[in-house]
Amino acid sequence: MNSLPANLFEWENHLSALREMLRGATQGRGRLALVSGAVASGKTTLLNTFAEQAIESGALLLEATGSRAERDLPFGIVRKIFDNGAMPSDVRSEVIALLDGNGLESTAAGRMHVMSQISSVLLRMVDDRTLVVLVDDVHCGDEQSLQFLLHLARRVRQARVLIVLTESPRLRQEQFTFHAELLRQPNCVRMRLHMLTEPGVAEALSGSLSATVAARLAPECHRVSGGNPMLLRALLEDWRTVGEHGEAQQRPAPGEAFAHAVLGCLHRGEPEVLEVARGVAVLGDARSPRLLGQLLDLSLSTVQQGVQDLHQCAILEYNAFRDEVARTAVLDATPATARGALHARAARLLHTDGASALDVARQLVSARQDGERWTVPVLREAAEFALVEEELEFALRCLEHAHHGCGPGPERTALKARLVSIAWRIGPAAAESHLPELIADAERGRLAPRDVAPITSYLVWSGRLDAAAAAVAALARSAGTGEDPAMTAAVSASAQWLTMLSPPLRDRLPTVGTGVTAATGAPRDMAYLAYAHAAATMSAALTEGQADRAVIEAERVLQRHHLSDSTLQPLVVALLALVLAGRLDLALSWCERLLGECSARRVPTWQALLSAVRAEIALRQGDLQVAAHQARTAMSRISIQGWGVGIGLLLSTLIQAETGMGHYDEAMALLEQPLPDELFQTLPGLFYLRARGRCHLATGRYHAALGDFTAAGELMDAWRMDMPLLSPWRVDAAETWLALGDPKRARALAEEQLRLGPEDARLRGALLVVLARTDELKRRVPRLKEAVEILEGGDDRIQLAIALGELGRAYRSLGDFNRGRVFVRKAWHVAKTCGADPLCRELMPRHADAGELAAAAAQPGQGAEQQRDVEALTEAEVRIAVLAAHGNTNREIASKLFVTVSTVEQHLTRIYRKLNVKRRRDLPAKLSDSSLTGTV
Repeated sequence: MNSLPANLFEWENHLSALREMLRGATQGRGRLALVSGAVASGKTTLLNTFAEQAIESGALLLEATGSRAERDLPFGIVRKIFDNGAMPSDVRSEVIALLDGNGLESTAAGRMHVMSQISSVLLRMVDDRTLVVLVDDVHCGDEQSLQFLLHLARRVRQARVLIVLTESPRLRQEQFTFHAELLRQPNCVRMRLHMLTEPGVAEALSGSLSATVAARLAPECHRVSGGNPMLLRALLEDWRTVGEHGEAQQRPAPGEAFAHAVLGCLHRGEPEVLEVARGVAVLGDARSPRLLGQLLDLSLSTVQQGVQDLHQCAILEYNAFRDEVARTAVLDATPATARGALHARAARLLHTDGASALDVARQLVSARQDGERWTVPVLREAAEFALVEEELEFALRCLEHAHHGCGPGPERTALKARLVSIAWRIGPAAAESHLPELIADAERGRLAPRDVAPITSYLVWSGRLDAAAAAVAALARSAGTGEDPAMTAAVSASAQWLTMLSPPLRDRLPTVGTGVTAATGAPRDMAYLAYAHAAATMSAALTEGQADRAVIEAERVLQRHHLSDSTLQPLVVALLALVLAGRLDLALSWCERLLGECSARRVPTWQALLSAVRAEIALRQGDLQVAAHQARTAMSRISIQGWGVGIGLLLSTLIQAETGMGHYDEAMALLEQPLPDELFQTLPGLFYLRARGRCHLATGRYHAALGDFTAAGELMDAWRMDMPLLSPWRVDAAETWLALGDPKRARALAEEQLRLGPEDARLRGALLVVLARTDELKRRVPRLKEAVEILEGGDDRIQLAIALGELGRAYRSLGDFNRGRVFVRKAWHVAKTCGADPLCRELMPRHADAGELAAAAAQPGQGAEQQRDVEALTEAEVRIAVLAAHGNTNREIASKLFVTVSTVEQHLTRIYRKLNVKRRRDLPAKLSDSSLTGTV
């Protein structure tokens, strides 16, 4: 598709009319055609097509094109008409001599005499052939040439001459007379070209595309191009370019060619049209011509005319660009300095005009210039509105510009603090570059009370423990003797928070009471209250005998403080306190509620932290697959670098989940992840040490595991907080000593932990299992039964499966195979629902258990014979035998296998005969154990 005319039906009519006029001119009836249309409406295409047909008819064709650059050149178009290869050389020489003569410099009468002579020379040529004069863009012609064309038009009525002129609907003042005089001629025909309609677009596209594709693309092509042939051609080029790169598109999308076409249309129009287009691109629309005129320093009439031109050439629709690509193209083509000046001027005009803070801020941000003092409150207000609209990046840019426009002092510090809190939503890494300045401001005592606790928490998260402690100490000194109650309370809350997250900092922080009560006269600022309450809640959760209080305090925090930038971390800590207090049900309910609150918002960091907590809850419930999925989701929300010391908790959960599922390669790969140096000075470091130790223990690296568990114990001892809820290192180390074959050391550690009296059911159950494994056989069962009873009332299904399996093995060791089989099967089912495949394989391996085969061999002639009998069963018989051995009735077996009860009875008769048994309970135990994994 090389060219696209305007509405094809209209265009064909105009072309047919020109051919008819040519035939009339050939018969001596001179004609004049004036073709009018907006920029890129197809005037030139119509003229060129007709010119080819005129040449084919044998006519003498003379052509010229008007140019704004030559508008001041006298007789410029006339000279182009006669400077034509088809013009006889003697005629050309004669006309040039007339144009260069002195007559043109004399009076108006003299110029008219010269034009009459030139017309006569031209008309002498029509004796032999018809003359066709075509002038494109006549509205760009010089005044003298227009006078000549008008003079010639008056003389061709009885001559073999056809004059065709094209013009823009936009006329200059001096052109009105020319235009009116032309239309007064009785032999003049006026033609108008309009933009393509939607059917016209479909018809134009069908010239190079199939009818089906053309019909499908037409609506969108018409919407984007407005029927402008130049834009339509460019849009189709972009669509084809994308298709060539293998990206099949259902809808055409404007691209580079379209952007160039838009600029081409603008440059073909009047100069002020481009200026108006730039103004519209800056303001976003042309709804206020007055404002547009003030922005561009143009008169109201000029602006209105420019807007009308832009609508006529289909670049604008309803006072706005049809497509954002067009607007962007205009802005990008504007020199950077001019563009910045326009945005800055637009901002001031809008502000004076009472526009919204968001509208003014968009101009200020786009100006990329140092802001003035008046812009600071506008930008700050706009940032808060942008947050409501989930425009995080724009909110950040607003605050950055406000920060640059604000002088040193508390207001600038507050802006930086707010900037950091918003950047933290996107990802903690995005806030890193702003923290050093805040550290300096904190040490100068410039932080507002509401910002102290959040900024301190960000510093701890990023691993800047020393800086956080120094900042809190400096702010405590600046608070003085308590004259500022709000600052005193904020410092107290921050000190509590720091001590909770990093116990080694305890001795470096000021002692100012508790964050909740230190300053009774302080305003009830929800931010630092949230940090103080959350820290107190976590301390209660980690203190023996205060689990109930921790639950009450955690729920109070979760109910009192809504999810926001300043309360996210306290709410997460409150959730973890519920987890550590053993109330996974409450933790799960609150976590799901908070995740629901931020699911539809652009808050990656919020979602990441809450997903990490959700993963920890699933891990402690024994749901390994959900734990791994949630942890991976959290890891995908923000970069690994952005996790700071929080990576300890996240990796802890994920490593334990992957280890529990038997994905040892994945777990070991996670251990290669670089860690912040400060991690092991924080609580998440204890979680990580335990997870790494559990992975080493599962993969047979017993001494490495023992080192991790012991390190955790040493850290807690140094911190004066030996709390098994944080890291039950004695239980873990005892398991490791058992794996190393040293039950004596294992028992010593377990008994030591037992004396400390773990209140948590999960830990006590695990401890009883370890102790049972070091007990003599006759004392093992009672202890394991107690462990099972405790764990059945809790949430940790994996630990329950371990206890059930140990109890089953204990019964089998005592010779009670039936009871042992029941507990092992139950343990296997629990482990299977958790996704703990290694535990499943440990409980019921596919091959015969050596101990049970030995017991069968103790009965002469039974072991080998029994194995042969089992192998004699068919696959269907094995399935029924396994279900029967599990205690299912005939009707239950029939329902599970989708067969009749009679079929089950017949199979059982054959099974009893082959296995040489008389009743269901005599079915060999090994049958169910060896077949369970693949059948049930």
